[in-house]
Amino acid sequence: MKRVFIMVFLKLVLVCAVCAAPVAPDIDALPLGPKSGDRRGVFDFPHTGEPPMPVVKPLFDTRIRDTSVCAGPDGAYYLTGTTGENIWESNEGIHLWKSTDLKNWELIGLVWSIERDGTWQKQWTEKNGRRRRAVWAPEVHYIKGNFYLAYCVTGLGTGVLKSTTGKPEGPYRSINTPDAPLTRGIDASLFEDDDGSVYFIYGSGYLARLNDDLTGLAEKPVRLRCDPADNDIERHHPNRPCLESERDHIGYEGAAIFKRDGRYYLSGAERYYERYHCMVAESKNIRGPYGARYVGAPYAGHNNFFRDHDGNWWATIFGNDKQAPFRERPGILRVEFDAAGRVRPLVGDAAPYKPPSKRK
Repeated sequence: MKRVFIMVFLKLVLVCAVCAAPVAPDIDALPLGPKSGDRRGVFDFPHTGEPPMPVVKPLFDTRIRDTSVCAGPDGAYYLTGTTGENIWESNEGIHLWKSTDLKNWELIGLVWSIERDGTWQKQWTEKNGRRRRAVWAPEVHYIKGNFYLAYCVTGLGTGVLKSTTGKPEGPYRSINTPDAPLTRGIDASLFEDDDGSVYFIYGSGYLARLNDDLTGLAEKPVRLRCDPADNDIERHHPNRPCLESERDHIGYEGAAIFKRDGRYYLSGAERYYERYHCMVAESKNIRGPYGARYVGAPYAGHNNFFRDHDGNWWATIFGNDKQAPFRERPGILRVEFDAAGRVRPLVGDAAPYKPPSKRK
């Protein structure tokens, strides 16, 4: 009897531990209501202001969020993103993949490890009573003849790593000495301008130029703004009440910049009618102000744009909500620019993607 009791007790402990594991919040399982604060889901809003998109499939079957791709100098492409089965709690570090055709990808490996390579990044922090330590939203960039990884660590801040060999597989070390976070916050990105200036972008759209040897920030970050502001509260994250003074941001996270034909494109992730879209705004000046934001790539929140070796433009995607083509897998989709220069998915002659209209 005692043995049976112990076995039952251990099973209950195991079940409770599994149930307690943090998972991504399911916004569609939350109560419905007439206001944003009551957390309606994607199925409770009409599709408004969203361009059509092609049918997109994952590049490979690995759980990845915040997909990032860059074209390398060797004719290949490199991909990274937030990896791990429970990234809300912990992961190993930064994995990197390689492709020569944007279709077939091979894993290079764990190019930067928290345990093996980290310093300040090894610290565990706590949120809502749970310990966490994970690398979020790493991006791969080829700048000034070398590979760089921009990233953040939960609860600690942002950083940039530089390959010590000039090779994509690294090894990598922090650009700044002493090794410490570049900023507080999350979601780091890099952008090299035509004149060789390199900028650090993070969070909801903060910008700072790096110094000439790329070893730290050369200035205090400034917040980039869209004019006019988007004052429709349903097009902002409902669980992070957006102050009226902040409704001119590009998105609440995942900001990045690219440039085409002398025009700067600022992108960011937003819960646009609860859908995790990539918002875009444009300016002739990198510091803005940027114009009115719009949906540049549906379901592609927290992504990046890149140009392939043939000159075609692409957006990355990973899929966050139940109307996305897939969820938490790496993907890419071709984009084009209309007569006004606005970015949008390239659909072509094929039938566009039709999101499910009902809960499954």
